[in-house]
Amino acid sequence: MNILVIGSLNMDLIIDTPRMPAQGETILGSGFQTAPGGKGANQAVAAARLGKKDGRQPDDGRNGRSDNHTGGHVRMIGCLGTDGFGDILTENLVRDHVDTSLLERLSGHPTGVAVIVLENGNNRIIVAPGANAALRPERIDELEPVFRECGIVLVQLEIPLETVERAIALARRHRAMVILNPAPARALPDSLLSQVDVLTPNESECAALTGLPAGTVEEAGQALLALLDKGIPRVIVTLGGNGVLYNKGRELVHNPVQEVQVVDTTAAGDSFSGALAVAFSEGMDIDAAIDFANAVGTLTVMKAGAQPSLPTRAEVEDFMNPKHPPVEDRH
Repeated sequence: MNILVIGSLNMDLIIDTPRMPAQGETILGSGFQTAPGGKGANQAVAAARLGKKDGRQPDDGRNGRSDNHTGGHVRMIGCLGTDGFGDILTENLVRDHVDTSLLERLSGHPTGVAVIVLENGNNRIIVAPGANAALRPERIDELEPVFRECGIVLVQLEIPLETVERAIALARRHRAMVILNPAPARALPDSLLSQVDVLTPNESECAALTGLPAGTVEEAGQALLALLDKGIPRVIVTLGGNGVLYNKGRELVHNPVQEVQVVDTTAAGDSFSGALAVAFSEGMDIDAAIDFANAVGTLTVMKAGAQPSLPTRAEVEDFMNPKHPPVEDRH
């Protein structure tokens, strides 16, 4: 089943710090790196890596397309500048088997960037959208034939809201499953939420959507029920170290997460959403899909960076089944 990701592409500028500076204060960071990111690109790469099972190497990408060797082809719609960051982000997607033929390069806009400050593995992020803000509903309309060919549409909120609304409308028209990761946190109209098949908020996003606290499992349960009342059939709330809360009808299920050493939480929610898209494309039931996505999110926080931290299918299978041989020994 084809997966279509519509969203942002950013170059992440990452600084490690022993603590956050106070207002007007300058402190010395302990490290700096750049890494491909953006919520849309992260989710596309996550889905592409998780779909590859045979270990073959990607093609050279000269036609802007790539093969996903399990039949779950991943395509992405988004906007980049014509600068060096745009080149790097495109090349990275091609290496990870994401079809980049639908990306636009815009000379009048810089590629989006995100400044990520890491303190003991936890992040604070400032995003300058750049070209991401130029992804307009008209571009989505131009690409309507693409929606006829996909089974799952995965969207986030680092692009204009009217573009998100148009993408969801076209996905519904062509009977694709809509997965919305409502990040960054903001309020959304009920008319939009009622068109979503699967919603994947974290605690802060859940609170922004409902006006209710969601800091504990119990609080998140009440917020989740409020979201169901808005007409969303499936709500999956990610709770960081507290695991995942999701619904089966009106029944709430709490799935804990394995405790690991957290290095960097960047892209954990993105990898989770990308994993869900793959799981549903392969016909997993909700319990199996949550187990799979939980494992993916857990592996993601064990490495630094957004896309560099995203695991492969083999790594996830080894993590979920310790009886498997180490990844490097598998053929």
